[in-house]
Amino acid sequence: MNHTLAPIRVGLLGIGTVGGGTFRVLQRNQAEIRRRAGRGIEIAMVADLDVARAKAIVGDTAQVVDDARRVIAEPAIDIVVELIGGCGIAKTLVLEAIAAGKHVVTANKALLAVHGTEIFEAARARGVVVAFEAAVAGGIPIIKALREGLTANRIDWIAGIINGTTNFILSEMRSKGLDFAAALKDAQAHGYAEADPTFDIEGIDAGHKATIMSAIAFGVPVQFDKAHVEGITALQAADIRYAEQLGYRIKLLGITKRRDDLPAPGGIELRVHPTLVPASRLIANVEGAMNAVVVQADAVGTTLYYGKGAGAEPTASAVIADLVDITRLATADPDHRVPSLAFQPHAITDTPVLPIGEVVTSFYLRLVVADEAGVLATIAQILAGHDISIDALLQRESAEGERQTDLIILTHETREGRMRAALALMQALPTVLAPIVRIRKEDLS
Repeated sequence: MNHTLAPIRVGLLGIGTVGGGTFRVLQRNQAEIRRRAGRGIEIAMVADLDVARAKAIVGDTAQVVDDARRVIAEPAIDIVVELIGGCGIAKTLVLEAIAAGKHVVTANKALLAVHGTEIFEAARARGVVVAFEAAVAGGIPIIKALREGLTANRIDWIAGIINGTTNFILSEMRSKGLDFAAALKDAQAHGYAEADPTFDIEGIDAGHKATIMSAIAFGVPVQFDKAHVEGITALQAADIRYAEQLGYRIKLLGITKRRDDLPAPGGIELRVHPTLVPASRLIANVEGAMNAVVVQADAVGTTLYYGKGAGAEPTASAVIADLVDITRLATADPDHRVPSLAFQPHAITDTPVLPIGEVVTSFYLRLVVADEAGVLATIAQILAGHDISIDALLQRESAEGERQTDLIILTHETREGRMRAALALMQALPTVLAPIVRIRKEDLS
């Protein structure tokens, strides 16, 4: 190993939670990282609007400025780490860093899910790397697994718990019998949910991450606008309880699936929504703020990746792994690096993302019905008329009042469009006394 190579010099844009963690881990494990990378990696410049806070973190080990463009313009900086977030100034700065010939590391899933195609093309044209392991599932190396570890495989589907906030809320609802509002308040008290938790609880954050994984798994452009995204705000404690009685847990999953049953060019499912998962599956038992991703592929079969999906040091672990990768590749011919989205740029296909009406899945239905003869027969008839078969049935006294029954139905797989048509007819029945609850179900087998 050549120990005379000068250290790679890094410029940090933003030194909040993840930036601070990156600085600390890099300092603490410097010797180990140098052994793996073949040369030192040092943070030489930091840009943050709060200069005093930044100086308190880095001391005199790095130059601190309040203007990110000074970092990008500095000739001595080899890699720019973007930890600002969002799609505004962060996008501008990433594109300017690429134009200046700097490699970029980012933890910004929103930016890549919405503008990734433009960013990766700009990086390819300039011959630099954009690395983003920290953008999905924090410290779990799922991007590296998909881009490199599973590169011999044809990937069939991915299903992931990729938002710790919502998994914590669902765990609290299940273990303590809380309703959604109380569990959210609990998550905020524990610091797992922001004061404005919209991005998490509406499924948007998980949608960004699922979009990135889908692009890498199937060799398609990143296209968040095609994803179907539902959050957990409408989930009720009763449904979590009934799911448990039937042998299922409810998780917010990001799912992307290759559909080979369709005529060429086929299609891809890309969706985020609450999902019933059999309690026997490992992923169903992932509790609290932890993340987990299941990948089904032809050669390796099923693999599971589990760990912390957020936090200063888990995310810093992923940022530094990217810094080490770029350091190793610094002298490599740009045409022979691992492509950003795993497939060679000319081999990216336009396989369509399917509209939600074309998605095939099973369903959990809960109907509050009048407790009288013939109701079940009518509902079964409507389902049969739409070619939907019943897998399991549960009747329980309704919490809504006397002479009412909670009717819980699990169906076999069907097309979403058929289920919507059947639901419209069932909802119109005078014996159906409340809005029907419908949650998708995946066996993940």
